[in-house]
Amino acid sequence: MSRFQTLTPSSLSRAAFIQAFADIYEHSPWIAQQAYDLGLNTSHDEIQALHQRMAEILLAADREAQLALINAHPDLAGKAAIRGELTASSTSEQAGAGIHECSAEEFTRFTELNHAYKAKFGFPFIKAVKGSNRHQILAAFEERIHNAPEQEFATALAEINKIALFRLQAL
Repeated sequence: MSRFQTLTPSSLSRAAFIQAFADIYEHSPWIAQQAYDLGLNTSHDEIQALHQRMAEILLAADREAQLALINAHPDLAGKAAIRGELTASSTSEQAGAGIHECSAEEFTRFTELNHAYKAKFGFPFIKAVKGSNRHQILAAFEERIHNAPEQEFATALAEINKIALFRLQAL
């Protein structure tokens, strides 16, 4: 297990903890609030332990809260990215995957898939893009659009937990 490089979660006040971890889960500070309110000890100074706590909170939440979190995520190569409206983490993650380098044809395909995916599932396509390139992301999009709704809902939550782990590792 590895420790956080820039902070010690167990030593933070509630306000400082929530400020530090509020956007680990996209626009969903309630996960950080609950993680703190469950009580922290020095084991939570390890990235994996804090991630496990936060992931369990997400998975134990009611479907409405889970869906709200899924819907808080931006479309990959979507309008928010073009307008510069993403969180700093999302901007960095999408840029790291080369999404900003899409050709016109790739951008069009992302747009088509975003619309088709949302029409089918009622929420945006979620993928932890770190370590992937735009070609791999498009391939995953093409494959997952054929999944059943419940399978894709579960996959979205799993991908969100991967994103959260990457974000925690960056601290």
